[in-house]
Amino acid sequence: MGISASDVVPFSQARANLSELAEQVKAGAEKIITKNGESYIALIDANRLDYYHQLERERIHLLLIDEASKGIDDISAGRVQDARETIQRLKTHRSA
Repeated sequence: MGISASDVVPFSQARANLSELAEQVKAGAEKIITKNGESYIALIDANRLDYYHQLERERIHLLLIDEASKGIDDISAGRVQDARETIQRLKTHRSA
């Protein structure tokens, strides 16, 4: 869904017309509220916000699965190091 010029609302106008804006948002619009000519906040439906949060959680889970898969590939290929030895080398290198 794109944002049109009518979806960009100055803060003072939003304050004066909050009920009307809320009805438009509930009907599916998203509003960008500006302050001093800069984007300030977004006004969106609460259900849509929940959906956006769900999408973000799913994206994070997919990234974690991808990283785990890369780790398994590294183990299968023998690209591993002993953690204790690696930490000790790092400590030695830092203190030098």
